[in-house]
Amino acid sequence: MNTSLNERKKSWLTLAGLWLLLLLMAAMRPLAVPDEGRYGEIGRWMLQSGDWLTPRLNGIPFFHKPPYVYWLEAMSLATFGVNELALRLVPALHVGLMLVVLYLAARTISTEQIARRAALMLGTSMTFLVGGQYVNHDMAVASWIGVAIWCFAFAFMAGDKPNATLARLGFVACAMGMLSKGLIGIALPGLVIFIWLVWTRQFRKVLYLPWLSGLTLFAVIALPWFVVAQQKYPQLFDYMFINQHFKRYTATTYNNPQPWWFYLASLVLLLFPWVFFALNQLRRQTSQTSGAAAPLAKAWWSLCWIWVAAIVAFFSIPNSKLVGYVLPVMPALALLAALGWERVMAHRARAGLVFVGLCLLNVAIALTLVLKVGDVTRTGRSQDIAQALACAARPSDTVYVSDAFPYDLPFYAQTTRPMVVLGNWAALRQQVGDGWQRELFEGADFDAQAARLLQSPEELAKAGAVPGNWFATQTGNRIAEGLTGWKLFYQGAGWSLYQSATASPAEGPKAAEQKGLPGCKQQSNK
Repeated sequence: MNTSLNERKKSWLTLAGLWLLLLLMAAMRPLAVPDEGRYGEIGRWMLQSGDWLTPRLNGIPFFHKPPYVYWLEAMSLATFGVNELALRLVPALHVGLMLVVLYLAARTISTEQIARRAALMLGTSMTFLVGGQYVNHDMAVASWIGVAIWCFAFAFMAGDKPNATLARLGFVACAMGMLSKGLIGIALPGLVIFIWLVWTRQFRKVLYLPWLSGLTLFAVIALPWFVVAQQKYPQLFDYMFINQHFKRYTATTYNNPQPWWFYLASLVLLLFPWVFFALNQLRRQTSQTSGAAAPLAKAWWSLCWIWVAAIVAFFSIPNSKLVGYVLPVMPALALLAALGWERVMAHRARAGLVFVGLCLLNVAIALTLVLKVGDVTRTGRSQDIAQALACAARPSDTVYVSDAFPYDLPFYAQTTRPMVVLGNWAALRQQVGDGWQRELFEGADFDAQAARLLQSPEELAKAGAVPGNWFATQTGNRIAEGLTGWKLFYQGAGWSLYQSATASPAEGPKAAEQKGLPGCKQQSNK
């Protein structure tokens, strides 16, 4: 008994150490653009504006995703201050949930040793150490999809009738998945469990699920925001579900077109090198061939492979593919990898040293990526001009941008007013593809007042003659140099910041207003 308790204590300490390592690495790099700048700023603006109903990018409604992640970001920023680590606590908590649930599930259906090894494989992978700190919706929905699959699977394996409590937890997890990223929070657990039940001839048990209480829990958690938001924005359902779900899944005009094998390569990247041990499990060693009890029952082994195959196949169909979409398969793949190691390596001399060496190699790779990414992406970020703006601008000043969108500037400067974005918007509606301009003008269709933030390029000349205006643009865009009133204020690595005509100390109502945005104080404290 004491040995068992000590092993479990060792496992929990291992999980805690992995999560603390993730937090340490998450504090080492600036926001990545566009994704982290976009999704992090939406959470900050929710806190800044006090509007917890409508996710907004630059003050413009942004209904690509439901608000759950933004709610958590806003709460984290309110608690820990406006900084990168506060944002990254949201994906870190979800990948921690994924790790803990994997360990508990694997310990229940296999052995303590295999469960801890599976957790270590996941916890030293790029999935955990890099994906677990990346600010977007992918890790949140992946974690809840995994929780839903585990809960429903354990419910169905409980006996002739599903365990009602576990099934209800599965419905709750589906609701959280839907609030995280929409319909895939329901569709993917349903797809995996449906195929698995048919494969293992358990489908009749579906009749005995606690449908009434389960769907009630789902509705109470998932539906209120959709109902209230739909009442305020009648075109919401069509935009979020038809446009952002079905059309994005079936169309060929969206960004990131990739070949059919893209996710196979992604699995290698996300679970290197452990994924190669998972492949060994394609030739499962059953008790009939080994003469001993198999480390995992056939039903659970089939669940893991169906879990991986169904989700990879689902996301391989669309033309547009992103690495983060395949994150939901990682718990099942890590368990298969642990089983593969047990079969191929566990009995070998110095297997423990090899395992530790591979873990340390993965940590070193992840640490190198985290430390180097800031230098590699320096010219694409606007963090440097944001710091200059934060200490020179007044809260009532207006920032103008054109030809590119500085996703991270509002977050680092902690602006209190949305930026005015210049462009030929009528032409852009006809010409532009799946990019930042479309994010803005499609969102502006929901809010006529917010649509005023999208102005024509002619406004720049007028703004240059008025004190209290700023213009941010990528280096090389000389649009402001020939205009009266604008002067270069700060030259950053990849962006330039111009200031409009300045007033004398006695001029204008802004004269007595103190300079400095909250981001200036934040940067001074670093």
